[in-house]
Amino acid sequence: MKVHTTNYETAFIAIADDCPVSMGEVPPIKGDKKSIANIQFEILKKNPYKYTSDDVLFQVFAEKNDLTEAELAEARAAYFSKGQACLRASPLTKRYGWGVHHNEEGKIAIYGCESPEYEQFMNEESIKVYKAMRSSK
Repeated sequence: MKVHTTNYETAFIAIADDCPVSMGEVPPIKGDKKSIANIQFEILKKNPYKYTSDDVLFQVFAEKNDLTEAELAEARAAYFSKGQACLRASPLTKRYGWGVHHNEEGKIAIYGCESPEYEQFMNEESIKVYKAMRSSK
């Protein structure tokens, strides 16, 4: 079975051109269920450079689907047996103003688009910059 990945190395995902905010915002909680943006934000804000993109996306999938510990390994293999949208499609990069830095090991951290670190990553020649996907055409 082919294994797909969403991981990048030495890369930065900049906010989308049509992102409606000018600084990183905490995604609001609507109702009693956390959104994908809430879960991604909590994981990345508390654990900078601890997880890869694949780790974060699968953690969100596992939480949203209430997977048990026993189901995780098989579910992860099935999840990555087909292509998944990377963090260029995340609401954090498209709507809430967060850039995602992937270090040389593929571990990630988020930075508000108003931060000096965000500006540094955008101008660093050794880092490949990708734009988040636009929300509209």
